[in-house]
Formats: sequence, C-alpha cells, structure tokens
Amino acid sequence: MSSDAPDDVFLRPFMVTGGRTRPGTDGLRVETLLHATPAALAAPLRFEARRIVALCRTPQAVADVAAALRQPLGVVRVLAADLVAAGHLRIEDQLGELPLALIERIRDRVSAL
Repeated sequence: MSSDAPDDVFLRPFMVTGGRTRPGTDGLRVETLLHATPAALAAPLRFEARRIVALCRTPQAVADVAAALRQPLGVVRVLAADLVAAGHLRIEDQLGELPLALIERIRDRVSAL
C-alpha cells in the first residue's frame, strides 16, 4: 500500500467548487491581483481556500494562484470570488494596459496548467 502525498490526491473540479462553474461575482481576470486581508490568515478556512489565502499573503495574479495550486483557472476564479465576497481577499488596483512581461508570464503559467 502506498501513501499518497497531499499533492497527489485528485479531486474533480466540481467537488472543489461545490458544483459551481461560475463565480458568484464576476470580474476576476487572469491578471487580477489578489491580496489576503490580515484577518483572513486567522480565519477558519478549509482546503483550497486556506491555500489561496496563504499564497496571497503577497499580491498574486489569479493565473499564478491557479498554477501554484495546479487547479483549473475556472476553479480558482470561483473560489477566489467567494473569498473576495467574504472579505478574506481584496482585489488590488487593476492595471490599465498590461505590460508585455506580465502578458508573457501569464501565458507561460496558463500553458503550464
């Protein structure tokens, strides 16, 4: 019998989002920067929500969070929107026109998924 590491366990995306395929509030683009609120670090969050908050101690793009969690972008958008609505994450100021370096980084991270 082999012991699976936590990263080796696969959950279907609909299990992670509770069956939802769209965020409750839209507007999270792949380049949207998310930042955890101080209270979120002590909040009783579970599983992926806790991991998202931990990653967002420093501002992270939605695409970067998806790549770090090895989750589909849609799953992270649903979970992040829930965390924003609950006040655990805040959206950093949106960029106007994206710098080429950021576009290339997003492309590379999404390709890695």
